[in-house]
Formats: sequence, C-alpha cells, structure tokens
Amino acid sequence: MARDDSGRMERLSSIMRRRGIVAPAFETYGGVAGLVDYGPLGASIRRRVIDAWIEYWSSSGDILEIESPTITPEEVLVASGHVGEFNDLMTTCKSCESVFRADHLLEGSVDEIDGLSADQISSSLEKEGISCPGCGGDDWSECVPMNLMFKTSVGAMSRGRTAYLRPETAQGMFMQYPMLYRHFRQKLPFGGIQTGKGYRNEISPRQGMIRLREFTMAELEYFFDPEEAPIGKDGDWSTIIQMIPSSTGRMEQMSVSEALDKGLILHPTVAWFIARTLELVVSLGVDSSRLRFRQHGQDEMAHYASDCWDCELHGEHGWIECVGIANRTCHDLEQHAIHTGKSDFRAWRAFKESKTVKIDKWFPVQSSIGPAFKGLASAVSEAIGGLDEIPESLPFTVTLNDGTEISVEEGMAERRTEDRVVTGEWFTPHVVEPAFGIDRIIWHILDHAYEESEKEGDRYSVLRLPQRTAPFDAVVLPLFDKDGMGEMAKTIAGILSKARGLKIQYDNSKSIGRRYARADEAGIPWAITVDHQSLEDDSVTLRRRDDGKQVRCSKDDLQSMLLSHGSDMVF
Repeated sequence: MARDDSGRMERLSSIMRRRGIVAPAFETYGGVAGLVDYGPLGASIRRRVIDAWIEYWSSSGDILEIESPTITPEEVLVASGHVGEFNDLMTTCKSCESVFRADHLLEGSVDEIDGLSADQISSSLEKEGISCPGCGGDDWSECVPMNLMFKTSVGAMSRGRTAYLRPETAQGMFMQYPMLYRHFRQKLPFGGIQTGKGYRNEISPRQGMIRLREFTMAELEYFFDPEEAPIGKDGDWSTIIQMIPSSTGRMEQMSVSEALDKGLILHPTVAWFIARTLELVVSLGVDSSRLRFRQHGQDEMAHYASDCWDCELHGEHGWIECVGIANRTCHDLEQHAIHTGKSDFRAWRAFKESKTVKIDKWFPVQSSIGPAFKGLASAVSEAIGGLDEIPESLPFTVTLNDGTEISVEEGMAERRTEDRVVTGEWFTPHVVEPAFGIDRIIWHILDHAYEESEKEGDRYSVLRLPQRTAPFDAVVLPLFDKDGMGEMAKTIAGILSKARGLKIQYDNSKSIGRRYARADEAGIPWAITVDHQSLEDDSVTLRRRDDGKQVRCSKDDLQSMLLSHGSDMVF
C-alpha cells in the first residue's frame, strides 16, 4: 500500500489549494492548526458527499433526518460520560514547552499503545528516548489527561450555564429519542440521522484533514429491541474485503456475510451496518482495495460499546479510521433516564400472550398523604406507586421528578400483593451507531481519485471522482468564444443548471486543451463542447473524462444523458 513517490502528497495538496478544494484556514493571520477552509470546489464536493449520505440512509424509510444544537448543556455530557472520560493524555517538552499528545509520540516505537496508563506512557517516553519534534529535546513532563471538549457558557456572565461545543452529534439524537418514538408510532426499529459540525480541542492537530478541531460528522442512531435484533438484506454482503478481527489480530480476506457466520462480528445488526457502510463508501469514490474493517479489542473499546468495528481507509497517511460502527447497547438511554429521573427513554414490548403475575408493591394511603403533603400529594403518590425497588419496611424515601426527596412515614403507605394481567413490559432499546468522519472520507476520496501521468513531457493530473461526488456534473466549453459559440454554450449551461440534480460549470478561458485539462484536474466527469457544427445542427461534443472518448449528440439529449451518468451512451 505504500507509495514510492514522496512528492505525490505535496502535489495533491497543491492542487487542492490551487483549485479551491481545501486549504488551511485563516492563513493571512498565520493559520490555526486543526481548522481548514473548503473552497468553491471543495464545498461542492462536501455538500454532495453529505447529500449522498443522507439520501442513502433516508431511502430505507425507517430512518429520518433530525437536527439538534451544537451547544450542549453540561448535564447532558456528564450523563453520557464525556465530561469524565473524554480525555487524551498530553505531555510537555521541558526544553521548548511545546505540548503534544503523548501516545502520538510513541507511534512507531511501541506496538500496543491503546490501553496503556499515563504512568506506562510516561515511562515509555523515557525508555524509548523519544525526541521532541520541535527542538529535539528528550525531557518530558508527566503525562496528564486533558478533556478535549470546548467549554463555553450559555447566558449572561455569572448567571451563565456551563455548556460545551458538542464532541459528537449522538447525544442530541438521544435527547430526541422520545420524539422519534412518537413519530414512528411507538414501533421499533427506527433510526435518526444527523450531519453537522463537531468540535474537539485536539492537543496537537496533524495530518491536515485527518485530525481537525472543527469537523463534519454524519451519524446514525438505530434503535431496536435487543430481543429482536434487526438484520436486512441490503448492503454489500458478498464482496471479499480486508478485515482484522480482534480474536486473531491479523488481516484476513472475507466477506461481511462470512465474518458474521464465523462469529467474528458479534451482533447481526452490527454486521448489517458494516455491509451497508461498505456499499455506501465505495459508491462515494473510495477504492475498495484500500479499505478494511478492524474490530476493537476489549482494551480499546469505548466505555459504552459491546462491539465496535472501524472502517479504515488507506492513503498518504497510512491506515486511518473514517467510520466507527458501534453497538452502544442501552448505555446512553439508560444514563439519561438515570440522570433525569424520567421514563422517556424506554419502549414497550408486547407479549405474544398475556401473563398473570403477582405484583408486590407499596400503595399510597391517600387519607394520610393528602394532609401531610398538600400540593405535593399527587407527586408523592405517583412516586410511591412507581417504585422499581420495593423497600422492606416504612419509613422509606422517594424522589420526585424535580429531585426533591420525601420521607414516607408509618401510615402513609401500605404494602400488598395482587394478581395482575400483564400484556407487555417496558424496556430500554439498544442502539447501533455508524459514525462517519466526513472530512476524513473526503480526503481519501480525493487521494484515491488522484492520478498522475506524463503527457508530452509534462505531468498530467486527473481526479477520477464519481459523478455523484464530483464538484460539477459537467463543464460547458465553447471551442472559441466567438461567432455565437460562446452565447450558445452559455445558454446550454443555463438550461442544464436548472435541471434538478445537475451542477454545471461554464469555462471560456484559455485554449480548449487547457480547459479539458483543468476540468480533469478538478474531477469533472463530462465536458460539453460547442463548436462550428453546433451552430448548424444543434449538436455538441460530449467528452468523457476517464478515457477522453467523445460522442456527438443533440444538445436536447444532454440532460437525460447526464442524469443517467452516461449509462445510456455508446462511445
């Protein structure tokens, strides 16, 4: 997978900057590490990737798009574990006072970094004689955890409420679970998708678009009954791909279907989303031969996951995680239920046949509750009747929805057993989450699409982007900007631009050869040329980027040809 041409990445980065795809942000002011700008072509590619992602998941019918704020109250992220556990270890060079993420310094020197404690990493830095990338010194401070979230305050000054810029879109979707449950008529499975910005205050951003402080995420939360784990037939189940199961730790060649049959993928719904992810990312322009799925070991697994697979893509930076597919079980919904004291984060499971069960519980004695608690009597009665754990005797304490603790004394409640016909039960749904790093995927789409060749002594570059993620579907070119060819080309470009689903560029600058080359370098799959014959019979030349072949066609047929992605054209 390694490339021999060390200058390839520099040339690709140069094209991305020069062509208005991606460049460092705020360069005029010296730039800010971990922030990038998408130029006109890059913003178009990014929008098309996001739209294709949304369209893919939404087309299944049981998944809908939602949107939540990028600012998240602290209480939400305390419940999710981010405030306490969303940390990386940092260390400081004592010579130049530069700060680095400690585990990154050990890459290439220590094989198994994941799972090492702060003390073990500090010891390894000294043992391996790791030098500072900045000054060459080797005297490091002790490793300490740094929370990666950007902290902020909502509200005025001292009365402000602590919040964070969201590190993931997931928690906003868990907050919307009750709304989704109602929308889908209280029937599982269903999912919510969300795209948007995420923020992580990386200790030492690097590798361009790979590790950003502000980045675009696309996440799906798929809620289901764990007793009826869903699995569909869509997705790519049969293609032989590279996989690294945690049980073997080595690269193996197999299909998703085979990995599930062998028990390497631990959950059928996880396998289903791996198959769907494979189908989606390849359709976006990822080279399937430079893709692998790697399973997390137990020491690497997130605190909320029972199984997790990363879709890793290979490019100029080596193997990079671009999608994480995790079985989050019921962790998030349970935590939010516990921290809020609300029952909004559950679902109802109907039994196939009703059951008669004995119910042992405490019942409020209204003649005592009313006079004792007055306006709170109804809330106290509800809390007594809703106890999940049955106290053995009076007195005992109940907690109201607002957090108030109430002592229930002798005579205020009585314990009894009764027969009850039960038709179902409440449970907490489980969740499988595919989380996509859009910026990382875009980088690899560009990397995989970039090709170079020698043409008449000059280096010729082309981006072989699929039409669905190319910045434009076609470029319209007048052979010469005279004799009416320019006017006709502009008219064609205007008509095609109004067609839903098509993006068209017009270019009349420089020679026709230079314009073809410019379009190829920008990844535009089709070029439409208006020439002298066009003025006579309304025909144009349609050129295909990937092989340079041309076909003559009527200008009136262009829209259908482009919308079919050229599938009905014969060259």
